[in-house]
Amino acid sequence: MSRPSRVILLVSLAFFAVTAAAAVELPSRIGLAIADPGRPSDDRALDDSRHVAEVLAFADIRPGNKVVDLMPGKGYYTRLFSKLAGPDGKVYALQPTEMDKVAPKGLESLRSFAGTPAYANVVVLVQPVSAMSVPEKVDVIWTSQNYHDLHDPFMGSPDIAKVDAALFNALKPHGTLIVLDHAAAAGTGTSHTDDLHRIDPATVKAELTAAGFRYEGQSDALRNPADTHTLGIRDPSLRGHTDRFLLKFTKP
Repeated sequence: MSRPSRVILLVSLAFFAVTAAAAVELPSRIGLAIADPGRPSDDRALDDSRHVAEVLAFADIRPGNKVVDLMPGKGYYTRLFSKLAGPDGKVYALQPTEMDKVAPKGLESLRSFAGTPAYANVVVLVQPVSAMSVPEKVDVIWTSQNYHDLHDPFMGSPDIAKVDAALFNALKPHGTLIVLDHAAAAGTGTSHTDDLHRIDPATVKAELTAAGFRYEGQSDALRNPADTHTLGIRDPSLRGHTDRFLLKFTKP
């Protein structure tokens, strides 16, 4: 084999080795985050129904990322994001004041682990929904099963254009916003956010693109075609298995 041919072969092998290493890196980081011994058993019990590995792969949170977990509940994703972002990253668990009033156990749970040695990069923020802000520009904003609540009376029915503008401004250029929520029937818009706790994904796309976001795509990991979209998300026949959409947007 001539020297130029050997050089080409070595470069090609090196390329494929790097590509293979990159392909392995993300799943291994996700596996370690899921296996985190600090995760409570209640969280682990939700992993299968939440298709956690596929969802985290779609979110693509990297070491060193600054992340906002908006309306984080008790911190299911907050803990996972903490491990994915690592010691050089930061996770802001942002709970609107209005939501804390109706679901105070979420904040109690968050404060029980945020800032501890195992989750030192987690910071809890509690702010009125109409005045949300973070101390720095972030790489990723995530909201799970709560975007629909931003349209509801208990949240003060905030100006959604203003809220979405605040999310847009909180991101770095090329930052990512990911919305996971319960799907309503096509064409129903926001008419079932309060009673069924569902929202039409087309409405979410329209609202966020109007705020300047660019729609990048979706994951079908949580879709359930058997869901007729006529029952509330807490109905015993459907709870934990609703048809959920997972959308990704970026800030240009």
